Amino acid sequence: MTALQAPATPTAYGSARLLAGVTHGGRAELALHRTLHGPQQHRTQGVLVSETATVRLLGRGGAAFPVSTKLAAMRTGSSVEVVVNGSESEPASHKDRTLMTVAPHLVIDGALVVARALGTRRVTIAVHDAAAHASLAQALQERRRLEPHPERVVVRLQQDRFVAGEVRALLNGLEGRAAVPPGRRTLPSDRGLHGAPTFASNAETFAQIALLVSLGVRGFTGVGDPREPGTTLLTVAGDVPVPGVVEVPTGLPLDALLRPDGVHGPVLVGGYHGRWIADTSGLRATRPLLREAGVPLNAGVIARLPEGGCALAEVAAVSSWLAAQSAGQCGPCLFGTHAVAQDVAALLRGRPAPDVTARLRGLVGRGACAHPDGTAAFVGSALASMTEELLVHAERGGCGRPYLGVLPLDGLHS
Repeated sequence: MTALQAPATPTAYGSARLLAGVTHGGRAELALHRTLHGPQQHRTQGVLVSETATVRLLGRGGAAFPVSTKLAAMRTGSSVEVVVNGSESEPASHKDRTLMTVAPHLVIDGALVVARALGTRRVTIAVHDAAAHASLAQALQERRRLEPHPERVVVRLQQDRFVAGEVRALLNGLEGRAAVPPGRRTLPSDRGLHGAPTFASNAETFAQIALLVSLGVRGFTGVGDPREPGTTLLTVAGDVPVPGVVEVPTGLPLDALLRPDGVHGPVLVGGYHGRWIADTSGLRATRPLLREAGVPLNAGVIARLPEGGCALAEVAAVSSWLAAQSAGQCGPCLFGTHAVAQDVAALLRGRPAPDVTARLRGLVGRGACAHPDGTAAFVGSALASMTEELLVHAERGGCGRPYLGVLPLDGLHS
């Protein structure tokens, strides 16, 4: 049996649900999982659509799309595919990798609930993280031995690249093609894996479905913000009291995750396709509210830079990394992101970059995928929220503070 090493122990603010049984370390094997969450249950498509609508369950990937709407759009039958997107290629995010490593059976339970509701036995779990892959593979061995089921669940190790995590790119990779988004905007529910109707969502979404079935509607909505009940996983990084993966009730003030006193640097919400903000007061970990405030939660990353480091250097490093992650399929992605990265590098050296605003506008809404838009949001919000830092760099040719590498570029936290 493969020896499994879990990531740093995750933390729960309040009662752990997704992380039940693992906040003190270890991994929830099948026996512990069943003690915590009860036996595997079934739902018809209609009931599952109704329940996910009642609890206002939103996808836990970047789009935060209503799960009930996606389920209702699915056809049923043996040819349908269910795909768990565990390719968490956002370097600053570790929530899905952690979940699949320490609580794999919760993800598998959710996938089986969906598969049975849609009348299929075809489930594919796609991951790029070796520890998550090993944990899921071991979980399937445990089930074959102790809890056999008719569904064919396979775990596939996929390419670790930023754009490879986009669902259409993921489906391409699973079919042996280049893991890049196609130009056409066909929904997976119409034509997905191997051309079949496909229900695809990220790992935490499937785990939330399993929790909903286990707890019931009343139990699921017993915590959290009424606009998005329950809990959610976040990755908190940088100058914060408790870094790492945390489970929080929705509606928790973001300031509860950050240091409440002293002088601190800017905050990144949503990861490398997210937004920088200078003031987090009044913001809460609820997707509808954050979207209304223009700060979507996206990959669930909250990162605060320390005041002692160069914030612009962090932005320049990530901008360069984002440009290198281009799928190379369209001009905005291939040329535009590189030009923006060069502009940010010029600003870091105290040199003018008069074209950067126009370049950022040229990225929005023109790419074959969301990568140019995400890059524009990341860089544009940084420049808007770091005006004093930009002024210092322009006047002095730099701020004199070191580049600390707080924002990881390789999937590992610094």
